[in-house]
Amino acid sequence: MGQPPVVYGQSTRPPRGDYSRADEGYTCAQNHAAYTAANHDTYRRLYERQCALLPSLASDAFIEALPSLGVKDHIPRFEEINDRLYRATRWEIVAVPGLIPEVPFFTLLANRKFPVTDWIRKPEEFDYIVEPDIFHDLFGHVPLLFNPVFADYVQRYGQGGLKAQGLGACEMLSRLYWYTIEFGLIRQANGLRAYGAGILSSSGELPYAVQSPEPQRLPLQLQRTMRTRYKIDTYQQTYFVIDSFEQLFDMTAADFTPLYEQLRGLPEFAADEREAAVPA
Repeated sequence: MGQPPVVYGQSTRPPRGDYSRADEGYTCAQNHAAYTAANHDTYRRLYERQCALLPSLASDAFIEALPSLGVKDHIPRFEEINDRLYRATRWEIVAVPGLIPEVPFFTLLANRKFPVTDWIRKPEEFDYIVEPDIFHDLFGHVPLLFNPVFADYVQRYGQGGLKAQGLGACEMLSRLYWYTIEFGLIRQANGLRAYGAGILSSSGELPYAVQSPEPQRLPLQLQRTMRTRYKIDTYQQTYFVIDSFEQLFDMTAADFTPLYEQLRGLPEFAADEREAAVPA
């Protein structure tokens, strides 16, 4: 048993994680007993730091859902989160050794299962880590899976990903994931807030994304978003803004097949390319 490691993008560093534990769907058991006291302390300190930043920066939906994660002072057991999560939205989290291929990833999402990396960053990576770890996945992604509308959107994304795979359109669809689920912003009555996991789990990008005058912030529009490349090693220079999770869900209800065909003939936007229109 076991699966080959997965690398996205160009990298000379082998991916972290013990892929020999992964089954054919790239999931594995969470070995909670293997976490050290230092691992638990790293999780606690990361949790405390991010919580202190949330007021006025994180979406109300995220702040309301965060307590559903449970314990704050150590790495939680996945089965305990699943007891609450399944009752709330019929979702579950499953352990994975790290990044997984697109088809297993889409398949899990389509079946309302969210893959969570089971290892945590080293102390020297406290401020920045290249690959998503258990803190990024749990703190950043899982709370909003308790929100019924957002949870349904993530499942729809997984279903769309399986279709995009057959159409050769995964790169275009991946940009929608990046600019919504990972780096999305939402405009609330009390101002701009973050709902994307990549922002919410980052102490530096959270205030930058919401408050800095440097990046451009555009209304989410499918064609523009799917044509926009993104940065994986710096803060984003472009963010896309929604007005509600209902808007996001409705916007992605249509069959994307004609859109993919249309986009194949259009030029891409660089990650920092400025839009001539008035920003959101």
